[in-house]
Amino acid sequence: MTELGAVFRPQLAPERLRAVARVADETGLDQLWLWEDCFREGGISTAAAALAWTERVRVGVGLLPVPLRNVAITAMEAASLHRMFPGRVIVGVGHGVQDWMGQVGARVESPVTLLREHLVALRALLGGERVTTEGRYVTLDDVALDWPPEAGGGGVLAGATGPRSLRLTGEAADGTILTAATNAEGVRKARQLIDAGREASGRGAGPHPVVVYLLTATGTDAADRLRAELADEGLESVPDLGVAGDAGAVAKAVGRLVEAGADTVVLQPTGDEPDPEGFVRFVAEEVRPLVP
Repeated sequence: MTELGAVFRPQLAPERLRAVARVADETGLDQLWLWEDCFREGGISTAAAALAWTERVRVGVGLLPVPLRNVAITAMEAASLHRMFPGRVIVGVGHGVQDWMGQVGARVESPVTLLREHLVALRALLGGERVTTEGRYVTLDDVALDWPPEAGGGGVLAGATGPRSLRLTGEAADGTILTAATNAEGVRKARQLIDAGREASGRGAGPHPVVVYLLTATGTDAADRLRAELADEGLESVPDLGVAGDAGAVAKAVGRLVEAGADTVVLQPTGDEPDPEGFVRFVAEEVRPLVP
């Protein structure tokens, strides 16, 4: 069955999260996603709060920018969440926005190399391994977690857009996150690249979930808000990107992404969404019943 989620966008003040998270939990939403965008809320701190305020909704962090984070700290924080809230945590990592990384002195010469090294080390640590490695960016000397996730937990997703990064997620991650700039044809192409990476690394068998964000607007001014946001992002020329309309229209857009290869579709409200709690309720109560 397709998993359906919604985003709490970090343009909202952190104190708004509690109400949105509780609506997500009460309405039966599958997943609530958070972002660690510079220089807004922290991904791990908001995820911990959302998990503590709720009982059943799964909480995803997409993404943690790896240039900002020592891999041991990422592993410690992710493992703690998995131990405290088993089965409810989804952690994604990625390159980060390069301009933001430059602002804090964390931009690296080879983001793909850093992401590969971070993924390999992070998955090993969360898998309970003792790790010694000396890479271009990641160095660990006899490091192991005292409290790794229980067996079967702790998978790591990775965000990607370009061909090299998409192949890398197939090689080294447990799943892939695609941005809202990805239409159905983009999902198909991404799946091909991910599968190529999996085959090259000998990981062809087994599941590799693909999560896709879908820019979504509903309400009387939905079409105008969607057009404005696509224009702000320079995406107005990309065909079949985003959706504006009622639950039926949104469900059809979700279906197109699923048919193209998405396992989870996360509805991303526009930055000027006037009712974040109402948006989550719309996703859970009106769109969810229409998505197989």
